[in-house]
Amino acid sequence: MAKFERIFWIVLDSAGIGPLPDAGEYGDTGRSTLGHIAESRPLALPHLLRMGLGNIAPLAHLAPASKPTAAFGKGATHSPGKDTTTGHWEMAGVWLEQAFPVYPQGFPRELIAEFERQIGRKTIGNKPASGTEILKELGNEHVRTGFPIVYTSGDSVFQIAAHEEVIPVAELYRMCEIARKLLDGPHRVGRVIARPFSGTSGAYARTARRHDYAVDPPRPMLLDVLAERGVAVFGVGKIHDIYNGRGVDDYAATASNADGMEKLGAALRERPAGLVFCNLVDFDMLYGHRKDVEGFARALEEFDLWLGGFLQGLRGSDLLLLTADHGCDPDPRWETTDHSREYVPILAYSPGVAGGAALGTRATLADMGQSVAENFGGTIAHGVSFLGELGSEKRA
Repeated sequence: MAKFERIFWIVLDSAGIGPLPDAGEYGDTGRSTLGHIAESRPLALPHLLRMGLGNIAPLAHLAPASKPTAAFGKGATHSPGKDTTTGHWEMAGVWLEQAFPVYPQGFPRELIAEFERQIGRKTIGNKPASGTEILKELGNEHVRTGFPIVYTSGDSVFQIAAHEEVIPVAELYRMCEIARKLLDGPHRVGRVIARPFSGTSGAYARTARRHDYAVDPPRPMLLDVLAERGVAVFGVGKIHDIYNGRGVDDYAATASNADGMEKLGAALRERPAGLVFCNLVDFDMLYGHRKDVEGFARALEEFDLWLGGFLQGLRGSDLLLLTADHGCDPDPRWETTDHSREYVPILAYSPGVAGGAALGTRATLADMGQSVAENFGGTIAHGVSFLGELGSEKRA
C-alpha cells in the first residue's frame, strides 16, 4: 500500500453527481448537479475525464475513460442534511444524529428581538433569500436606516449583510460573534456568516471580507488526529472557518475559485508535506444557488484547464483527492435554489500509483477522511479507508 508525503484534498463545493436514495425526503428526487450541467451542452473536461469522472456515473456528452488514470467512485452522506458543514464534518469523521435547523419562514421573532437587544440596533429582512437579491431589495433601506440585513437560505445559516461604509467590518464581525453565542440549543445553526458589501444603489456587491462562524465540531475529528500526529494542515478557502480553525496550522482565505487555484499552485511549490485541504466555493455560491447552469459549466471547464498544469506538478509521493460536499443542482426545472441531497464524486490520483481502481459507492463521506488518517498513521471514528484499494505503486 502506497503512503503519501502530501495529500491535496480539493472540494468542488456543491458538485454532486446524482440523487441519493433518500433524496425524495428532501424534495430532491431527480436532482443531479453534474448530470444536468452535462446535459446542457458538451463540456470540455479532458483532464477530469481522463482521471475517470465519466466512469463514476453516466454523464451526457462525457464518455467514460477506457483506462482511467485515477481511482474513481462516489460517496453517500450518512448524516441527515445537505449543507456545507454536514458534508465537511462527515469527511472528517463526524456523523450527525439530526440535521442542523433551517428556517424557511425566517427566524423566530423572539430570537431576532434578543439579537437586536444585544447589538443595540433593529434589523431588517429575516427571511430566506439569495445573497444578491436581498441587496437589491433591502440595500437602500439598510443604507438609509443603518439596520443590518438578516437572512437565511435553504442551508442552516444566519447571515448578516452590512455595507462597509454604514457598519464597519469590525462591527459586523462583533454582531456575528453575538449571534453565534445566541444561536445554540434548538437554534444551533451550522454557520453564522458575515456578508459585507459595498457600492451604490443599483450596484451593490459583496466584498471579499466574508467570514464564517461555525459550530465547533465534536472531538476528535480528522484534523485533531492529524494535529496530534504532527501533520501540517494548510486550509484554503472556507476550510479554516468550517472547522473553527481546529487542527489547521496555516490557512489562506480566497476571493474566488481562481484565487483558490492560485493558492493551491503556490502550496504545490512551497509546502513539502502534510495535508492541503481546499474548498472552491464559486461553484456553489455564484452558480448553484443562482441557478446559473452556464456559469457552472464554464467554472468546471476553467477548473479542468487549471488542473492540467497542477497534475504535471505532482510528485510520485503525492495524492490528489477531488470530491464535493453535496449538490446544488441549478437546472431550471426545479424552482428551489437550495442545495440538493446527492452523491459526491471521488477521484484519487497519484503519479506514483497505477490508476483505474473502481472504489464503488462509499457508504459515508468519512471514507475519504479515514483514508487520509490512515495515510498519516491515525484513525477516525467513522469510515472505511480505501487507501489500500488505490492500486499498486509504479516501479521506476
